[in-house]
Amino acid sequence: MDSHRLVAKLWKSLIALVMAFFLINVGLMIAAVATSSVAQRWLGTWLPAGYTFNWYLAAWKEFQLGGVLLVTVQVVAAVVFLSILIGVPAAYALARRDFPGKRLLMGLFLLPLMVPPITYGIPLATVMYQAHIAGTIFGVILSNMIPAVPFMILVMTPFIEQIDVNLESAARVFGASTFKLFWHVLLPLLAPGILAASLLVLVRTIGMFELTFLTAGPDSQTLVVALYYAVFAAGVRAPQSVDAMAIIYMTITLVWLLIALQFVNPTQLVSRVKEHPQTA
Repeated sequence: MDSHRLVAKLWKSLIALVMAFFLINVGLMIAAVATSSVAQRWLGTWLPAGYTFNWYLAAWKEFQLGGVLLVTVQVVAAVVFLSILIGVPAAYALARRDFPGKRLLMGLFLLPLMVPPITYGIPLATVMYQAHIAGTIFGVILSNMIPAVPFMILVMTPFIEQIDVNLESAARVFGASTFKLFWHVLLPLLAPGILAASLLVLVRTIGMFELTFLTAGPDSQTLVVALYYAVFAAGVRAPQSVDAMAIIYMTITLVWLLIALQFVNPTQLVSRVKEHPQTA
């Protein structure tokens, strides 16, 4: 018995050390990038010789972040809106209806979430270029919707399943139309779930690199793609301005992620899948 306890303690200690090592490394990398973004000059010393926020202004002008952020907002807003418009009714049908092929259909919906985006992104981009859609903001929105809509369905289905069907039946008995049923009964109950799913789709779309990179043009780049080009495009650039751009991107994503986590607990989704494996 003592040996089992000793092994368990050693295993927990090992996991704690690995997690601590990982967190320390991530923290140091972020600290290094953040420090570099405000460093006047940082070569061969532990700390920079001086500090300045001019690199953020330089990054804003050099990488035209005003236009990039506008495109990012447009893409994210359109993807979130269309995901709600398509995903909520689809999630309602999957939560409330039993029909032949339901498991297969749910599996097809979840396929873009399980398969790496690059595997279907290349053929998708090829088709979109042949259709003259790629390179436009519409093409970027369309490509980002492919994983966003299934993600909306995955998040919304548990919320809908938790709503008592008798509430809808009672509303029907009292003569509520489909529109009134949705507006006065379902929407208030689904509002927290829609908000949580929308925020998660928003964060996911901001960070979606592969599909956006493959389908974006010079005037339809989101922030994550612009950051990639800032790092790897030809030409000499001050590393501090690139680091400043990276901090801007990380801050925007982190803020929205923290807001999303106030409304949804990721462990709820995992436990829900375990309770209903037929929907996974």
